[in-house]
Amino acid sequence: MESKLEAKRPTVVVVEDDASISELLELYLGREGFSVVTTAAAGDAEALVKAHDPVLVVLDLMLPDGSGLQVLRRVRTFSEVPVIVLTARDTDQDKILGLELGADDYMTKPFNPGELLARMRAVLRRSSPPEETSTLTLGGVEVLPEERIVRIDGARTDLTPREFDLLQYLLLNRGIALSRDRLLEEVWGYSFYGDARTVDVHVRQIRKKLGRWSPIVQTVWGLGYRIDPEAEALAEEELE
Repeated sequence: MESKLEAKRPTVVVVEDDASISELLELYLGREGFSVVTTAAAGDAEALVKAHDPVLVVLDLMLPDGSGLQVLRRVRTFSEVPVIVLTARDTDQDKILGLELGADDYMTKPFNPGELLARMRAVLRRSSPPEETSTLTLGGVEVLPEERIVRIDGARTDLTPREFDLLQYLLLNRGIALSRDRLLEEVWGYSFYGDARTVDVHVRQIRKKLGRWSPIVQTVWGLGYRIDPEAEALAEEELE
C-alpha cells in the first residue's frame, strides 16, 4: 500500500549543491506530502525535470558546474513548471534576472523551510487551473463544493462549515499524508493561532458523521491525516 501512495505524491525537484539544505528540504517537504528528487549538478536538472514531471522546482542560482539561471533558461524552453530560485546574494540583479527568465518566486539564503513551504503553496495555487466544481466522491461519500452539500449513501448529512472545508480539502488531496499544521494553514488560514489538536476534534466529528465510511479518514501517526482510497473496501465489506 505504501508504494502506491508514494507514487501519488506530487514531486518537487531540488537543485542545490549544499547537502545540508538538500537533506533538510527532503525531510521537511517529505513530511508535508511531497516526493523530493535532489541533485547538486546543473547538468542533471533538465533531465530530472523531464523524467519526473514535477509540480515545482527549487533551484539554487550558484551551482558548481553552471549557473542556475542557465538551467532556468533551458527548462523554460520545454516546461512551464513553477520555479522558486534560491540565491545566497541579496541583490536585486539576481532576483530581477531570475524573474525575467521565468522564475515564479525567489528566496535569499539562509531561509526558513516553513517560509519556503508557504511560498511553494502560494505559487502552486497561482499556477494551478481553477478547481473543478464537480462532485467529489469516494464510495458512498459525496461532496458538492458549489452547493456545500454532503451526502452519505445518498442521504444529506449536515456538517459545520469548518467540517465541510476540512473534508473537502482531504478529498482533494486523497492519498497524501497531510500534517496538522498544513491542515490548519490551508483550512483555517494563517490567522488561526489555536492548538493544532483542534484538527483532531474536527476529524473526530467528521468520522462520526461519515458512519460506516469513517475508515476512509486515516490517521497518520505523529503527523496528521489522509484520505485512504483503499479503505473504501473496508466500508463495502460491512454490507456483505
